[in-house]
Parts: sequence; C-alpha cells; structure tokens
Amino acid sequence: MKKVLILEDEENIRSFVVINLERAGYQVLEASTGAQALDTVSRNPDVGVAILDIMLPDIDGFEVCRRIRATNKQMGIIMLTARAQEIDKVTGLMTGADDYVTKPFSPAELTARIDALFRRMGGDTGQTQELLRFGPFVMNTRNHTLEKAENRIRLTQVEYSILKLFMLNPGRALAREEILCAVWGKNYEGELKVVDVNIRRLRLKIEDDATNPTYITTVWGYGYKWGN
Repeated sequence: MKKVLILEDEENIRSFVVINLERAGYQVLEASTGAQALDTVSRNPDVGVAILDIMLPDIDGFEVCRRIRATNKQMGIIMLTARAQEIDKVTGLMTGADDYVTKPFSPAELTARIDALFRRMGGDTGQTQELLRFGPFVMNTRNHTLEKAENRIRLTQVEYSILKLFMLNPGRALAREEILCAVWGKNYEGELKVVDVNIRRLRLKIEDDATNPTYITTVWGYGYKWGN
C-alpha cells in the first residue's frame, strides 16, 4: 500500500485528510510537529508523498521540506498554503516542494494531486530511448538520472519530468499550459505559477549562469524552449 505522510498541527484538519486518503486506498502516517515528521520519514523511507503544513509549533514546513530534500530527491512533497499568502506558494516550491494546495481545499483536489505525484514516480508509460543527449547533458530515462559533463545532477521527480519534456522537444517552444498538462496532468487545477517557479529552480541546477540561461530560454508571453 502506498504511504502518505500528513504534517498538520490542527487535529481536525489532519483527521479530515487521513479519513479521505484512507478511503482512497492510501496508508497514512500522521505528524503534528516538524520534528515528528522528520522522525517519521527517517523511520519510513518508503513514504511516497509528504503533505506539509507551513505554520507549525516548532520548525516551519519550509524547513521540513528542505531537510527532506537534502536526503531524498524522489519523494513527492505538497505544501499546504493559506490562500492569501502568495509568497508561501513560491517559497514552498523553491525549497523543493513539487506542488501546493491552498486552504480550504477539497478532498478530491488533494487526492488528485497525490495520485498525480505517484503516477509520475511510477516511471514512464511511453516508449522512450533510454539515453537522451544534448550538449553536456545525458539523461537516463530508465534510472531517472541526469549528468552534466559526467557530473550527476540531483533532480526531483517534477524537475526530471520537465527536463525530459524539454529534451524530447529540442528547439521547440513549449507553452506554459502545455508543460503544466504534460507534467502535472490534464486535470490539474492549480496555477501556471507552478511551472515558472519549477523552471527557476531547474535553472539553478543545470545552467552555468541561472541569471543568463542558455539551455532553458524564455519565450516571452508564451513559455520556454530547450536549446536554440
């Protein structure tokens, strides 16, 4: 059974999430503090997705996300943010989260986001050549790894999916909406901002100079392009 961690200090919200995820077939682990969440992850390395609230009684959700990402690039992470706090969404994504859900949220919305992350972690469903090469980059689609000039670059599942989409479409301008649909799924109801922030994060990892990108270039008013 797929494991999901919910980190939420408000018991009524946490219980609400647990009930609905268990109905959806997930095994749910609970934590009410950041320290409990980190301990749970260390004792359960097979947790597939973590749902992290931001405001906690000890360390905030951003720090929990950073610490998880320091040792685990594969786990899916969803941040719970307040609707009015736009900066929380960007900060959560920049610290390594794959997605965010704003409060109040519906059980169906949260379950759909979790389902999408597990599908992405399940591997590629289409037939793709095992090695994709572009300039100094080599992507192994079997192992979900990326090397630049023979140096391994650690990517989250979302970052990997975005980069794979680019490497399969070199020189082609991809609309933000197209990237969103391909990576997050056609039924994703979030904002286009999630694409922009993940592109920013990806550039920090792969570009020689993230402020002057040469691999992932911006097509103003439209989207992004891989290569010239």
